[in-house]
This record gives sequence, structure tokens and C-alpha cells, in this order.
Amino acid sequence: VLGGARSGKSRLAQELALTLGGQDVNYLATAEVTDPEMEKRIELHRQDRPQSWKTWEGHPSRLADDIAGMNGTCLLDCMTVWLSRLSLADPAVEGDDEQAWQEAEAAVRSEAKRIVENARSLDSLIIVSNEVGFSLVPPYRLGRRFRDLQGRVNQDLASLADGVALVVAGLPLWLKGASPVS
Repeated sequence: VLGGARSGKSRLAQELALTLGGQDVNYLATAEVTDPEMEKRIELHRQDRPQSWKTWEGHPSRLADDIAGMNGTCLLDCMTVWLSRLSLADPAVEGDDEQAWQEAEAAVRSEAKRIVENARSLDSLIIVSNEVGFSLVPPYRLGRRFRDLQGRVNQDLASLADGVALVVAGLPLWLKGASPVS
């Protein structure tokens, strides 16, 4: 489920999770509390989902391994936060060594694909991700690298997905597959 900030992508993803998994859903939360504003955002997300859902709040580097042991329906919200936490931990992201950056990018893309591969035993995996390519070109290299990496990861994941929705103004446009919710 792709979309911009405040597009309604998380709401659609939760509707999908309720339809596919009911009250038995593994919610994979990738954000971490870094300041009071982020703490409020996380709390709003917690209040927004059913209390019966099991919440995973582990480190991004463990997600692919941890998801392999889960079953049922999983909702990963969101890939963009996962990607930023994982990629920003690598010094190559801000460095001048282009080869090191390409290797770091390849490793992150491989890990994102591994999440999907390790989720094959699940009934369903729903991934929320930001579409960051509709905006201006970032004026700094780090911003451009992240935007490009996010776009490539979104392409990788969409190629593996049965269905892909782009959410704009709360309205989903199904780019691949059909909506499992009416």
C-alpha cells in the first residue's frame, strides 16, 4: 500500500488486515520514539488498531528473521521508516565513497526482499510504504540517495506483491491485482 504522507495508506492497510486476518494480526511497527512528536504519532497508531493485534517493535535488522517465525496475517507499517532506520545506520549513506553506497543500497534492497521471502508461510503480508518520488528533487545527496533507494525498494516489493494500491486523498487506486475489500 503506497501513498504520500497522510494519504490514508495506513487506514487502508488496517482495513485489509481486518478483512484478511480479523482480530488475529501481527502488527510490525517499525518506528521508534526519537522525540515527543514521534511519541505522539506512535501512540495515535497504537490507539487506531485493535488491541487484540500482536505488536512487534523490534530492531529493523531483525525483522526478516522474526517474520519467518510468524503465522497468519502481518501488517508492516511502514517500510519507509524501516528503510530509513536501517540505511541511516550505515556510514556509507553519507560518505563520499560511491562504491560503498552502492554496496549498502544492495544490502538494504536484499534485506527488504528477504522480508517478503521469509513471509511466504504467512496467510498474507501487507506492507505500507511511502511514495516519495512525487516531490521535489532533494537538494542534498543524502535526501536524493534515500529517495532513490525508497523508489527502488518500492519497485522491488511491488514486483513480488499480488496486489499494489496507491492511496491519494484517502482513495485507493489498485495498480496491480484487485482490492480484497469492498
